Amino acid sequence: MMRLLMLTIVLAGLSACTEKPQTLSGVKSDVAPFQGAENQFAAPGWTRGDKTSWEQGLKARAQNTQNEYSKAK
Repeated sequence: MMRLLMLTIVLAGLSACTEKPQTLSGVKSDVAPFQGAENQFAAPGWTRGDKTSWEQGLKARAQNTQNEYSKAK
């Protein structure tokens, strides 16, 4: 019984060794966030490379969609 318990503990401990490392997939972005991609998922009213429109979009999103106090009313 003791051997079975020890074997179970050892196997449980070794099972953690097989976990894959959770690192980035090699994709590296050397570009500022406001210079983002040109695709259909960009927010309307945002122009690529314009830092002020990027910051205004972030402020509007924080006030309108991510503010829990305004949702509770």
